[in-house]
Amino acid sequence: MLKIHGIARSRAFRCIWAAEEAGLPYEVVPLGFAPGFKLERPLAINPNNKIPALEDGDLVLFESLAINLHIAAKAGAPLMPTGDDASRVMQWTLWTGTEVEAHVMRWGYNAYIKPEAERIASEAAAGKEALDLRLAVLERELAQRPYLVGNGFTVADLNLACVLYGPWLNGYDLAPFPKVKAWLDTCLTRPAALRARKLREG
Repeated sequence: MLKIHGIARSRAFRCIWAAEEAGLPYEVVPLGFAPGFKLERPLAINPNNKIPALEDGDLVLFESLAINLHIAAKAGAPLMPTGDDASRVMQWTLWTGTEVEAHVMRWGYNAYIKPEAERIASEAAAGKEALDLRLAVLERELAQRPYLVGNGFTVADLNLACVLYGPWLNGYDLAPFPKVKAWLDTCLTRPAALRARKLREG
């Protein structure tokens, strides 16, 4: 039984979605936030004191995208392919963490997450400008194939789509990126994604 520490309205959403896609039994151990985006209580199993964290038997992991790679590896193909495609999954997952997420958060904090009085329009604009450059890369890639790796959905798609979930749900202008928009629509309306989203949005 996987134990996912966190709440669905956090990055733990990503891990819940991965567990749903993998068809693995899991339990959410609720741990949310106090005011100021701080945890309501310490999480000793994560040295960073952040959520999510995963317990899988004796294995303890932190970092949501790494957790998802572990979950996908337990499930195997098609969620985690083999050979060169496994390397491509790693590539896109690292690209998500290094090239995309910071710009998503810069835009998001100043577009809808922070109280309106605390938002800085110039920061939202800078985040969008940087994110648009990455979305242009993604648009070109998705012009060549329907998913990031081959012709089927993998954990690479899940990891990137879950990072882009906030913009997709909260009015980001995806009109210049129609293939990205269509791909996100497909990923985020998969049955497993809908089950995870129900926990987050419900």
